[in-house]
Parts: sequence; C-alpha cells; structure tokens
Amino acid sequence: MQTSKQFKVAAVQAVPAFLDLRAGVAKAIDLIEQAARQGCKLVVFSETWLPGYPNQIWLGAPAWSMQFFGRYFENSLQAGGPEDQAIADAARRNNIQVSMGLSERDGGSLYIAQWHYAETGEVIKRRRKLKPTHVERTVFGEGDGSDLAVCETSIGRVGQLACWEHLQPLSKYAMYSQNEQIHCAAWPNLSAVSDEAYAYGPTVSGGASMIYAVEGGCFVIAACAVVGEEQQAMLCQGDPMKEAMCPTGGGFARIFAPDGRSIGANLDPHEEGLVMADIDLDLIPFAKASADPAGHYSRPDVTRLLFNNRPARRVEYFASPLESAPPAAPVRAASAAAAEDA
Repeated sequence: MQTSKQFKVAAVQAVPAFLDLRAGVAKAIDLIEQAARQGCKLVVFSETWLPGYPNQIWLGAPAWSMQFFGRYFENSLQAGGPEDQAIADAARRNNIQVSMGLSERDGGSLYIAQWHYAETGEVIKRRRKLKPTHVERTVFGEGDGSDLAVCETSIGRVGQLACWEHLQPLSKYAMYSQNEQIHCAAWPNLSAVSDEAYAYGPTVSGGASMIYAVEGGCFVIAACAVVGEEQQAMLCQGDPMKEAMCPTGGGFARIFAPDGRSIGANLDPHEEGLVMADIDLDLIPFAKASADPAGHYSRPDVTRLLFNNRPARRVEYFASPLESAPPAAPVRAASAAAAEDA
C-alpha cells in the first residue's frame, strides 16, 4: 500500500479561532492547502485545535469556567457533520493526509479527539484521548482501548496520541508494539507559566515527543497551538493573575527523527506557520537495530503488557434472531474497524 518511503510532512503551529468553529475550519483548510502546496503528504494539527484548547479550565474553579461551556459545546464537531465533510474534502482536493485535533461532540458528551483523513478524503481513524488530563476531566469523557491504534496507510503505518498520553508508559508500549512508523502528536500551547508548572512547559512536554521518537523508533510530528491575544482577553478578562497563567504564545511545534533529533526549521513561540521536514522511513530499521522495546530489546519472560483493544460499549442491545438491534454509533464503529485492521 505504501507508495514512497521519502516525503515531506508538516506540523501546524497556529492560533485557533477560539469558540468559532466556522472560522476555525476555514483557517484549517487554508493551512492544509499551504502544506500541500509545499509538497507535504501529511499535516498534523494540535490538541483540540477545533474549536481551540479550553484554557479556561486551568484559570479558575469549574463553576467559573462553566460560563464558556455552552459555546464550547456548540462549537465542537460531530462525526459526519458539515465541518467533518469540509476537512475531508480539503484532504481530497489537496491530495494530503490530515490529522486533525478537535473537541468531538457525541450526544451530550465531549471528547478530546484526533481524526485522521486519507488523501482520498476517507476517514482512516477516529480516536479519543483515553484519559483526559487533570481538570480536562471536568469537560471531556474517556476513550477506550480501540483508540490505541496504528493504521496502515499509503505513506506508512501512522498512529496518534494527544498531549500527556505521551507520559503513559503502557499506552506508548501498546503503540510501539504495532510497528508505528509515523506518529501524530497533538499538544495544546506549551507556555512555561512558572517554575511550579515546569512539567507543562516545552522542556518536559516537548521532550516527551522526542523520547517517543527514540523509544518507538519512529518519526514524530508534534503539532502545538499558540495562544493569541483575543483568546487571552476573552478568558482572562483583564485579570493579571489569569494572564500570568494563560500567557500569549506557547508554540512549540517540532518534528523528531527516530534518533531523537529535531529536524526542520522551528518557529518562534508566538509565530504561526508550519514546521516542515523531509522524512525517510528507511532510517527506522537502523534506529531499531539498537533498541526495539517491543521487539528484540524486550524481555517478555519478565514483563508483558495486557492490552484490551476492544471498544467499550456503554450499552449492549439484547434481541431475538427475528429482531434487529439499533445500530451502533458510527464514530465508535469506525474506531472498532480501525482497531481490527491495525
């Protein structure tokens, strides 16, 4: 299925159109077109780039942040909706794969999601973050084992994780075991707000992408958002303490090779644009010759991973052979199929 082992990829570093889904999709399509014009075969967007990462959840009590929830819910995407179709059409028109980070609306719940579109516009995978981090759990629900999947595509075996999923050793090991070649890492803005929040800054969180590349012996395309002045003003409302916790900038998009080095030209933390690099999948066997943690460098007689990759259905329907059960939700059916393919 793979057509070439050498090609260009792009990580997006950009300000989201916060709480404006229509404007966000239009901006996303423009960035997709920019990447395609420069010869990229894959472009990766940051965590919940549509409709923007909800920084408000870190700025006050859950009751205070609820003032933004209604707009956030209404501007989140639904699988099969017009915004989903617009992104798929952009991928098809520009002959480029797209990994989109978004807030997914399913029924009355929201999920941190990554949707992977083929260059034909077809959906390769819809996944959800397995465990929202810290106060993200006041907004978002959880994924399941089917969301830890690596999919065969025309450019290679591609997987996705969001933010601090890159600090979950067992989840990473489940991904490594599937012979991942290209990893789409979706991060929010990485503003080093203080020494007390050092782990949330670019040194630690950005370093997690680098370590993933070395451990997994794969290329990591790490997209990262930028906090703009408009979003800061909306959320902080002139409060200096909140502004200190939600500074502008925070962009830290990177592309890492399997040996851990950062490749491609990096951008200033306040700058918007694409970080691009040429990758060569033929380098992966050389990296794994030294260490393949899910292969020859493992000790299954000492430690092994139990990995349940089945979808976790909230409702199971019981019906007689003559009755038909209601169909499963299409988004989870797609995830199950992708997991079986992987």
